[in-house]
Amino acid sequence: MDFGTFLLMQSPSARSSQEIYARGVEIAQAAEALGFRNVWLAEHHFSTYGYLSRPAQLATYIAAKTTRLRVGTAVIVVPLHHPLVIAEEIATLDLVSGGRLDVGLGRGYQHYEFERFGLELESGRQRWDESVDVILKALGGRPFSYDGKFFKIPETSVFPQPVQNPYPPIWITAQSPASMEAAVRRGFNVLTGGFGISIERLAEFRQLFDRVVAEVKPPAPLDVGVQRAVYVADSQADARAAAEEARWNMRVTLSLRHHYERVERGRAIPVPAPTEPDVDDLLDRFLVIGTADTCIRQIRRLRELVGITHFNCSFWFGDLAQARVLRSMERFAREVMPAVG
Repeated sequence: MDFGTFLLMQSPSARSSQEIYARGVEIAQAAEALGFRNVWLAEHHFSTYGYLSRPAQLATYIAAKTTRLRVGTAVIVVPLHHPLVIAEEIATLDLVSGGRLDVGLGRGYQHYEFERFGLELESGRQRWDESVDVILKALGGRPFSYDGKFFKIPETSVFPQPVQNPYPPIWITAQSPASMEAAVRRGFNVLTGGFGISIERLAEFRQLFDRVVAEVKPPAPLDVGVQRAVYVADSQADARAAAEEARWNMRVTLSLRHHYERVERGRAIPVPAPTEPDVDDLLDRFLVIGTADTCIRQIRRLRELVGITHFNCSFWFGDLAQARVLRSMERFAREVMPAVG
């Protein structure tokens, strides 16, 4: 099992863009120094839920500031862009990073974002399959054409082409059985988890994954990754305080996913869900937060139930101060990774 770290770059207190981006770059460089395999960058728009609207652009900058760290998108929201532009950005980033790119693609889930681009969320889902077809053809290194319902492309060649052959590893974020099944049928790796997804739900995803793999028999083994908020705490009180910071992310994520969000002058408001886990339940079933021993136990539990090959750590969540995030990362690399890697 290898380890990555994830940047959403949120700010409940609406800190300056300069501060948020400086923090993100510092975390990425710390991840390389501490031995993490990669950094994954989200794509979100128009609120303090995530300042990272152009993940490929920031990934290019981080690649130039590092030497070994793999950079990844988690995810590019495919329906918000023309697939040929996505293919060009993927190829360019893979080229300038020296083949250090992992590509995460997703359909998107926020009505709020789609509406501001003049799009409907459901129409994006309808365009998803054609968009992925076009991206793969564009990265194939040969002239191609495409005649679909949404995209009609005359003979086209894409330059540049990626370094990795035939193209960088592709991951799909899957939060539903349909997304999980579709990813496996295409032979893509799967990344699941995130805020508001219980460990029991992850175990159900793994059972579905295994059934579909047995049916489809992909030509190469597929990787399965889980993302969790992670914080290596000094004490139980420290852990409980961090869990409440993670609750901000969970509340905003779920409100945006289920379209009861509140955004006031760009500031994302953490709307409580109708029913919410208490802090003990959060720590037990939704987060990897606690002392080093607790984090080790939780990751072993995830590996046993979900069979993961990649564990993605969201170290920066809520309004955690940068010093606390970096200290948690250091303790995780020193005390947790050797015990579970």
